Order: sequence, then C-alpha cells, then structure tokens
Amino acid sequence: MVRCCLLILSLCLSFRASAVPVNTLEAMLPAGSQLALSVYNIDSKQQMVALDDQILLPPASTQKVVTALASALYLPKDFTFTTHAYRSGKDVIFSFSGDPTLTRKNIQSLLKDIKTAGVTRINGDVWLDGSIFTGYERAVGWPWDILGVCYSAPSTSIALERNCVQGSIYSEKGKTTTRVFVPEHQPISVTTDALAVTKDEMKTTHCDLELHYENNNSYKLTGCLPHRSKPLPLKFAVQNPEKYMRDVLSAELKKARIGLTGQIRIGNPISNAPKQRIATHTSAPRDILLKKMLKRSDNLIADNLLKTLGHQYFNQPGSFSNGAAAVKAIMQERANIDLTHAVIVDGSGLSRNNRMSAKQLMDVIHYTYSHQDLGVLAMLPVSGVDGTLKYRSSVRNAPLKQRLKAKSGSLYGSYNLAGVIRNDKGQDVLVVQLVTNYHIPKTDERPATLASPITQFERELYQALLTSSLTTR
Repeated sequence: MVRCCLLILSLCLSFRASAVPVNTLEAMLPAGSQLALSVYNIDSKQQMVALDDQILLPPASTQKVVTALASALYLPKDFTFTTHAYRSGKDVIFSFSGDPTLTRKNIQSLLKDIKTAGVTRINGDVWLDGSIFTGYERAVGWPWDILGVCYSAPSTSIALERNCVQGSIYSEKGKTTTRVFVPEHQPISVTTDALAVTKDEMKTTHCDLELHYENNNSYKLTGCLPHRSKPLPLKFAVQNPEKYMRDVLSAELKKARIGLTGQIRIGNPISNAPKQRIATHTSAPRDILLKKMLKRSDNLIADNLLKTLGHQYFNQPGSFSNGAAAVKAIMQERANIDLTHAVIVDGSGLSRNNRMSAKQLMDVIHYTYSHQDLGVLAMLPVSGVDGTLKYRSSVRNAPLKQRLKAKSGSLYGSYNLAGVIRNDKGQDVLVVQLVTNYHIPKTDERPATLASPITQFERELYQALLTSSLTTR
C-alpha cells in the first residue's frame, strides 16, 4: 500500500513538474508579439485553451483551409477546369475557365486536336476568351514589393504555367557584374544592372537586389548580389498573362504548322456565327486540385477557386469580391459556420487585409474533422513528411514527426498553424495557432546553432500537446 501511494505521489509530482503553462510558452516569443491560441480535445470534447481566440488577426495561408472547405462543399467531386477550342466561321476561339494548372504541353495537345479536326489554316482570327473572370487580377492588400515573384502571380482566367517563368542570376566571384538566364522559348525580357559584390560590401552599402517590371513582361534587376558559387534561382510572376498566352500560342501555332491569316485577339468575335467545339482540355478533378493547393500552399489555385465559386454561386463572372461573398455564404448555408465578421479578401490568404480569429479557424478545422468524408483533413501537410511541414524545423523531427496534420501560414510578422495533432494517449487534439507582430531585432546576437524564438515556441507547444502537459496556468 505504501509503495502504491508513493508511486501515485511520484506520478503526480512528475506531472506537475512537466506541466507547461501557456504563458510560459508565450514568453518565449519576442517582445511585442501577439499570440492567439485555440486548443480542443476531440475525445474529451473539452476546450483546453482559448487564448485571445476572438481577436481578428491575419490568417495568412491557413485561410486556404477555408477556401478548400467551401470548394469541397459547393463544387461537385468531378469538377474540373476546362479549356475549350471552338471553330466559329473563319475564327478559332479558345475559351478559358481559369485553369491554374494549364501548361504549354496542354496547349500543344489542344493544337494537335485542332489539326486532327481538319484545321490546318485559320483564315480569320484566334480569340482568347477569358470573360469567366472579371475585376482585379491581384487582390486588395497584396503588397506591391512582391508582385514580381511567382507566389504573387496574378489570378486570371487566361493563365499558363502558373503565370510564372523561371530563370536565374549569376554573380560569380572575381566579377563585378551579374548576368541572367531565361530559357529562350520563354517570351519575356530580363536584364540586369545588379552588381556582384562581397557580403561585407553589400552590408556596408545597404545595397539589396531589387526587381523592377513592366506590363509588357519585361523585368530588370538592379542593386547588389553577393558572390555565389551557384546561380540564384529566380521565379518571375508574369505581369501580363494575356500577352504571355498570346506570345506562346503564336509560337506554338507555327510549331504545329497551323497557318494564321488574322491576329490573336483578346475577347470574343462580334460575329454571330455558330460555334463548333473542336478540342477540349480538362484539369485534374477537384480533390487533386485541393490537395495540391493545401500541400504546396499554391496561391494561384486558391485564388482561382475563389473566383470560380463567385462565378458559380452568383452566376456572374467571378471576382475576388463575389468569390469572398460566396465563400461566406457557402460556409453559413452548408456548414453553419458564421464568418460574418471575418475579413476575406482573397482565397490564398496573401492579402494583408484578411482577418480571421482563432475561433473562426477552429470552427473550420472542427468541421473538416467531423466531416472527414469531404477529404479536406486528409489533404493537410504532415509534419516531417510532406508539403509545407516537411521541413518545418519545429515539427519535422521525432517525436513530432508524422503526429501533426496542419496548414501553415506565414506573412511578414505572422506565423500560423491550423490542424490536428494525435497525442501520446491516442487522442486527437485540434489546434489553431496565430502569432502576429513577430519581429526579431536586427541586433539579435543569437548563436547560429540556436533555433529562432518561433521555432522554439512551436516545438515546446506541440510537444506539450503531444504529452498532454499544456496547462492554462
């Protein structure tokens, strides 16, 4: 009996000693940071933590879970983006639906089918019809300084190769000038005036690499780049997707030996000539698109799905505005989730204007858990395994590896996660973490071997959830 009591006392003391109060974790973040945290135990049906979970904060890419759920609730499972080619009198019309995965090879296949249909010469014009979307190609609140890079590629109905072109810049040791490389088949222009310098020169002169761009898909690099043994990969967001498609299609028509008497134009012909469909390309179905969006955090898929929801829900050309309204309506009508007070500007979470609370995101995560037949929960990245959590330092290694399924989200000063972790008792615990106003002073002299504060915070938080040792005191 005495041994039994001593054992129980030892276990109690051990539990108390290993208890991790939330405020201790919060203190690990830099001064000025703000934390909203919602934790819910599925098995005990207990709200374990609700720290500032009603405050509206930037959700960043965790907002893609909202877009994914709305899409899964409203779009049929066999939904695909379609690109059609029609013959209309002397003209050929390409009708685009906003397929964010359309590639140059898909265009080549369409042209092959067009030729098989008997079209070896187009005696009129080629029309590019993107009327299914309208309004801004970039949402309100997208920062101007990132519009030249691919994760901020414009959301357009006429899209090709993810509206992104890859290249590279060389800054070899012993040289003072840089040079750029872009594949010859890419119809964009890139020049550089950037200097190749040492790291010390770059630091003392406060000279950074800058990207400038024009609407004609021309780009110029200026500033400085430190010497590198390997080229720096670059990803240029296509600034004028219509021109890009027109230029690519012109080249591919010549390659396919399909003659063109007229021009490649944007819009629809005025003629009322009947249309005959002669070729079609379909994207992957809904769930494959959603999985790619969530695993890779693909902004273009998310934003084009949002506009598609606006188009289908309101039966009008899709836009950021009606897409956001459609998402709120769908969530209310089909999931009974009230997002009235959320600020939804896009589908990707890229806009700095988006605002959601940890409570609202918890409602969404809880619904995906309770309705796993929709498949959204299974699409989330897995810690240390795939997607944006494969290399996330805080959760990639044991004991957290494979234990967390979550969507990450990062913006300047924001580090977020929303998902589910299975603890050591075999219980599923839902968690939403929103960290904002996170900034490390430039004077920080932390050793290179010491993890950043956000990494330390997340590691301790999720290990505490894993071992059921998180407490509110």
